[in-house]
Amino acid sequence: MVTLTEEQQQIVATVRRFIEREVKPVASEMEHRDEYPHALVDRMRELGLFGAIIPPEYGGLGVSFTTYAMIIEEICRGWMSLSGVLNSHLLFAHIIASSGTEEQKQRLLPAMAKGEKRGGLALTEPHTGSDVQNIRTVSKKQGDMYVLNGSKMFITNSRHGNILCVAAKTDPTAKPGYKGISLFAAEKGAPGFTVSRDIKKLGYKGLDTCEVAFEDFHTPAASLIGGKEGEGFKQVMNGLEVRRINVAARAVGVAQAAFEEAIRYSQQRETFGKPICEHQAIQLKLADMPTKIEASRLLVQQAATKKDRGERCDLEAGMAKLFASESCQEVALEAMRILGGYGYTQEFPVERFYRDAPLMIIGEGTSEIQKLVIARNLLQMYKI
Repeated sequence: MVTLTEEQQQIVATVRRFIEREVKPVASEMEHRDEYPHALVDRMRELGLFGAIIPPEYGGLGVSFTTYAMIIEEICRGWMSLSGVLNSHLLFAHIIASSGTEEQKQRLLPAMAKGEKRGGLALTEPHTGSDVQNIRTVSKKQGDMYVLNGSKMFITNSRHGNILCVAAKTDPTAKPGYKGISLFAAEKGAPGFTVSRDIKKLGYKGLDTCEVAFEDFHTPAASLIGGKEGEGFKQVMNGLEVRRINVAARAVGVAQAAFEEAIRYSQQRETFGKPICEHQAIQLKLADMPTKIEASRLLVQQAATKKDRGERCDLEAGMAKLFASESCQEVALEAMRILGGYGYTQEFPVERFYRDAPLMIIGEGTSEIQKLVIARNLLQMYKI
């Protein structure tokens, strides 16, 4: 297990109190209404969470990735959608902190740390998911401006945020295609930036997930992240490890919440004259669930620790994301089975956990993509 400093322990404990006192009492009701949690987002701003991994010199908390994973786990024990508000924003901030010009860091990161500028990553398009290099959004330079045209799909923080990290082809003829991709810090305000519709989802509700259109949208040349064209794919890949660690941590949090509901219910519900936790069939489930959760947590910590050391961790992050997300789905289903009919109702949060779980399997690269990433890394590691 990772040993936290006293300061790190205080941060995680503060988040835990926030979740227990302010999030859990309202999460299911707001989620069923698909209501954006404005007040809870404001509280996360007050707690400094929008600056969690932003370096202190730019106004952030500068916590380690290991600590950040723990924060995300705590948030997801209460309501997984809240983590999406933070994660998309902080991925964008991480890209700026690691790849942006000094002017961009000075101009954007302090405001992002305060939550004054709230952002997301506009990468996915209607016809592309994991095939990033085949995006069709284009950006042409005209004088001291770039003009963007294209559309993006499933974009978090696009309606309630005010700035997006947009991937576009500055050289549509580049071969291979990824060499022509650039990233832009595109701020709302100018004509041509339209959040066209909200996308209804099975779970992950209460969070703005939208389709975005760019029609002759003008953004200053200074918004080109890193100040050099053709670096976008590399910049996105740099953030991919963080994204997968985050999703794996989400899965651990949701699975932990599902297990806690199940073991609590199993001690209260009686059948055949005794609590169901005394039946062997239930005990077998109760043993398997936390075993998978703890294994997932350790995989997340291993990947995050390696990232903290500045080492490549795409193999470890891929393993963590694959195992944690699949385990989360299994644990959520087992929790529903333990609760029986009540698990299928909205009286208990287990049905919400069950609906949220598939997002972690699909998001930030499907399980099938993770297996390819893992296999390629292993073949390289054991190359003969």
